[in-house]
Amino acid sequence: MSSPASKNRFLKINLITIVLLFVLILAGGVVRSTGSGMGCPDWPKCFGQFIPPTQLSELPKDYKQQYADKRLAKNQRFAHTLDVFGYSDLAQRIRDDKSILVPEEFNAAKTWTEYVNRLVGAISGVFLLLLAIFSFKYGKVNVWIPVLSVFNLILVVFQAWLGSIVVSTNLIAWIVTVHMLIALAILGICILTYHLAKTHGKPPLQIKGIVYVFTFIALALSVVQIAMGTEVREQIDAVADHFQGGYRESWVKNAGEIFLNHRNLALMVLLANLMLYALIRRGFIRHSVQQQLMSFTFLMIMLQIVTGILLSYFSLPPYAQAAHIVLASLIFGAQFYLVLNLYRTVDIQGARR
Repeated sequence: MSSPASKNRFLKINLITIVLLFVLILAGGVVRSTGSGMGCPDWPKCFGQFIPPTQLSELPKDYKQQYADKRLAKNQRFAHTLDVFGYSDLAQRIRDDKSILVPEEFNAAKTWTEYVNRLVGAISGVFLLLLAIFSFKYGKVNVWIPVLSVFNLILVVFQAWLGSIVVSTNLIAWIVTVHMLIALAILGICILTYHLAKTHGKPPLQIKGIVYVFTFIALALSVVQIAMGTEVREQIDAVADHFQGGYRESWVKNAGEIFLNHRNLALMVLLANLMLYALIRRGFIRHSVQQQLMSFTFLMIMLQIVTGILLSYFSLPPYAQAAHIVLASLIFGAQFYLVLNLYRTVDIQGARR
């Protein structure tokens, strides 16, 4: 059995990792909202350097062609991989899409924005590695903790590779969505391992089935809403390209049906969480972790609605875009942790008697 010291060490590293993942999502949101995704045209280095340049004069004259050629080679390998897994149509579209080979002009601000994002990602990766190493202390206590921690490390490696594909394919739409969903999966696994370690030896709660049902519905709606939100952003990017970056005030209006669906689903998310809030208030004492999580979730949803209004009516300000993504991830994290605490809680008080 793990010693108290090793348990505390694991919990601290796990908690730091969770915080870092939220910071990483924020950094990714800033990259997305400022259009800095192609600030570094290669991966894992940035313009072939571990510390990127600050001036155009530091780059060779033919840097555009150099990185276009490298992306072409990587896209060919990625297309071949898709062929192997039976996605021949998609592979051919990538081969035929010449727009993904259009090079970006060097922009120091965008380059360093993307570089900071990668730096936070690298630090998060180190902590995930430490988490996997220390998780083996729990092997005899709960085998799922090391299994999930190692699997999460593998998932991070895949996410890093997918990040290189995001760069190589010049932010091709569906890959960005998958990239975001995998980030949520990594975050969810970290929350799960933290909860498993924190609640070891505690008895399960006896909760009414309707509470479970509404909690899972609320969580599922949030995940769908996040996925749809990435699709909205992709559609707005397409509109922005059509207008060549101009007429920003009309981008949302021209986003089409996907934006309307995203907005309508937001109302469903709000209603589902209102009903869940009432159930949690009735089923748990005032200062229980379940009520605290539900109150936090509801506050994040209200702030999310505010940022949604800012995005819709104030021409997509970048700060609101970044906040919108972070708030969505915080809602997901709180709801997922609530699901876990409905089965076995970290709170010694828990449900009403």
